Amino acid sequence: MAAAVSYAKEVLPPPLTSESEPPHLFDGTTRLYISYTCPYAQRTWIARNYKQGLQEKIKLVPIDLLNRPAWYKEKVYSTNKVPSLEHNNEVKGESLDLIKYIDSHFEGPKLLPDDPEKRQFAEELLSYTDTFNKEVFTASRSEGEVDDKVAPEWDKIEDALSKFDDGPFFLGQFSLVDIAYAPFIERFQLFLAEAKNYDITKGRPKLKLWIEELNKIDAYTQTKRDPQELLAHAKKLGLIA
Repeated sequence: MAAAVSYAKEVLPPPLTSESEPPHLFDGTTRLYISYTCPYAQRTWIARNYKQGLQEKIKLVPIDLLNRPAWYKEKVYSTNKVPSLEHNNEVKGESLDLIKYIDSHFEGPKLLPDDPEKRQFAEELLSYTDTFNKEVFTASRSEGEVDDKVAPEWDKIEDALSKFDDGPFFLGQFSLVDIAYAPFIERFQLFLAEAKNYDITKGRPKLKLWIEELNKIDAYTQTKRDPQELLAHAKKLGLIA
């Protein structure tokens, strides 16, 4: 099981827009630039929360992706994407790289086990995330029934959750793998139910338990947005009809 740690409810700052002034960049403050509705950014936000004590050490800087400040691209991260991390006077990006970086460079509970078999499986699952996301996103936007299109992907997740029996998570204990998948499964469960009347947990008890246990982790639940907000955002971006 995940460590039973309680987190103080964080007061979230408002997203910065094209009208917002930049923070005092490269002044020694560690900043995590995110969007509250971006699943890639949510990965890094969860990792930052779970490591404990980092709410004070890593400052959240939310960006409005539909009205981005020009200074973000010009002065912070030239790709103009989130997440990015300003640390030690450098800016790094790419969510999977960043969750590993946060785990290895900051104190707190380790998010990868020492067991070689589990670490190898972790790398396999992390490498598979882009394929999984693409397949399910494509199916969720397709016409008609989606069962035949998405069932193989969800069955792979169910199988992966069955590999280790020392806990309900992908590696038994909560890890970077769960962090990598959580924001996307959260959205896919919502989108497929809304647009296709498809229940991702039907016939998949391991996945159902994983979602239940995940929702007991404050580091994750504090990053969740209202489902209606996510649906509205997805429809605005054309991700679902």
